[in-house]
Amino acid sequence: MIWCVEDDAGIRDIELYALRSMGFEARGFEDGASCWEALRSERPELVLLDVMLPGLDGVELLRKMKQSPGLRDIPVIMATAKGTEYDKIQSLDLGADDYLVKPFGMMEMTSRVKAVLRRCRPEREERLLRTGDLTVNLDEHTVTIGGERVMLTYKEFELLRLFLSHPGLAFTRDQLFSEIWGMDYCGETRTVDMHIRTLRQKLGEYGRMIETVRNVGYRMEVPHDR
Repeated sequence: MIWCVEDDAGIRDIELYALRSMGFEARGFEDGASCWEALRSERPELVLLDVMLPGLDGVELLRKMKQSPGLRDIPVIMATAKGTEYDKIQSLDLGADDYLVKPFGMMEMTSRVKAVLRRCRPEREERLLRTGDLTVNLDEHTVTIGGERVMLTYKEFELLRLFLSHPGLAFTRDQLFSEIWGMDYCGETRTVDMHIRTLRQKLGEYGRMIETVRNVGYRMEVPHDR
């Protein structure tokens, strides 16, 4: 369970949606006081904590957590405003595991969350992405449909992981090219089209979920009832 402590309801909802899309359970809090109260009876895997909160602010909540023997080992990622160098330094000095500078993207946020969990909880349970009978095991780097292995190349696997992590989100070819092949890759964006075509073929009926978005790129539509 990931807790997001953010007083802006719009930002909080987006954070929760992004985390749940990655397979995490997530819960939101609008202020530090309500989070602190919940910590008395519940224990999250990680807290994404905004510095600027009404009443009990993020830095003070972090301080209280790190002073409590039962809470001090909970990983915390602080969200700080751009240019507030002091907040970042103070948070790290108090024991924060990482920080994000606002405004930040949801892909960056989820990547930071996973990285901190890897460092703080290496024995965590396997991470899975699922839709219907299609299962992607992120730790074993395997794909199965109905229990049968589907052999994908590394790039095909990364494309599928990205699509399943962000269902319904349209990616341009340039975004996919940059995300999967990296900024230093010296190829052509038509390479993306070729890999999408082979990925669709290997996934069979699930390949039809990868839709072409005209004049944009691709997205994967995952039915809500799957």
